[in-house]
Amino acid sequence: MPIATVNPATGETLETFEPLGHGGLELRLARAEAAYREYRTVGFEFRSELLRRAAGVFETEQEQLARTVTTEMGKPLAQARAEAAKCAKALRWYADHGAALIADELPREEDVADAGAAAALVRYRPLGAVLAVMPWNFPLWQVIRFAAPALMAGNVCLLKHASNVPRTALALEELFWRAGAPEGCFQTLLIESAAVEGVLRDRRVAAVTLTGSEGAGRSVAAVAGDALKKSVLELGGSDPFVVMPSADLQAAVHTAVRARTQNNGQSCIAAKRFIVHDDVYPWFAAAFAQGMRSLRVGDPFDPDTEIGPLATRQGRDDLVSLVTDALAHGATAETAGLHADGSSGQSAAGWYYPPTVLTGITPEMRIHHEEAFGPVATLYRVNSLDEALELANDSPFGLSSNVWTNDTAERDRCIRDLEAGGVFFNGMTASHPALPFGGVKRSGYGRELAGHGIREFCNATTVWVGQP
Repeated sequence: MPIATVNPATGETLETFEPLGHGGLELRLARAEAAYREYRTVGFEFRSELLRRAAGVFETEQEQLARTVTTEMGKPLAQARAEAAKCAKALRWYADHGAALIADELPREEDVADAGAAAALVRYRPLGAVLAVMPWNFPLWQVIRFAAPALMAGNVCLLKHASNVPRTALALEELFWRAGAPEGCFQTLLIESAAVEGVLRDRRVAAVTLTGSEGAGRSVAAVAGDALKKSVLELGGSDPFVVMPSADLQAAVHTAVRARTQNNGQSCIAAKRFIVHDDVYPWFAAAFAQGMRSLRVGDPFDPDTEIGPLATRQGRDDLVSLVTDALAHGATAETAGLHADGSSGQSAAGWYYPPTVLTGITPEMRIHHEEAFGPVATLYRVNSLDEALELANDSPFGLSSNVWTNDTAERDRCIRDLEAGGVFFNGMTASHPALPFGGVKRSGYGRELAGHGIREFCNATTVWVGQP
């Protein structure tokens, strides 16, 4: 894929970018190495102030950043503004709490004595330059949830962003420069995907974090493993949304529609498989389909738009293929306006896809096991919590999950038995800087955010001091 800004609402190529050549890439790697030597020695106070200044730039430039994001990947402008605001919040959270999260850990006095030491502690030290391979769907937030803890810990950052959001990638580099980051602390690498392996194998790169597809994760993990470098992966998701009879159904339906269509349905942690108990299925199914049907699809810069275009033609085509396969194998589309070419009927150009609800899903259909990255929901009917849990876990993914119930025993069962990195009750899965984020199974490994995220790229160093 060329490095280019292409407006997904029209398909028009607005700007193309030349990838870095060998000389340009070498210059940035050398800068990162030099920056790390100095930056790792500065105190937490300097790092905190850097993050606070970066948060201020996010707030000052919120509108411009949001417009860049909407132009490049098509999310409604209001959601792009909210994404920029969330980045500022995360930067300030790590500025306030980062030092405490990686403060020296002191063992119990009796354990120190038993180890034959006069003193002992664990100190968290940075690793070096961390390469981030990031996706286009939350092109600001995905970067900041890696960069804020990495910078607070004393690492430096190399960003290889998705090839369809180069303006956003360059804006992020400029933002940190304007915030006063030392030269080389945060750099964007405009490189093609084929160049990632060489960067990761370079001795000046200490670790890698990737958010993206399962295929990209496998490739990067293989290189990181061969090079014996730390990696964190956040990959796909096909999150279940379980509704039991004790749930507040009005709230469940309202949240279900938002959970499936936020970011035009292009979110790894979006609820995708809606698993509803027999007792409430007829009402929920009708209300959910009506809610999806009523969403306004159109120009993402129009304040009334709720669903914009998908980010890429390939993404739209992949979604068409999944839905077409399901319909060919007996699924039913419960929403109107589904066109074979994936268009919504509301725009003559662009990569639009209408909000869609499918029923009658069986394991023979690809969509039962594959991630639908767009506003397409699959709806299942079950007769017990046991059946709901079995169906929820019948997925290669395990990123997060949603359960709607007011029964304490059912909650305990779900916490124990759901195979996922998160269990959200009576609400929508979301990421927050204070809570660890990540998955199991083919959704990846490692954690971002909270104390877990900042420690991922630290060397937990044992310090032992002998008796005098």
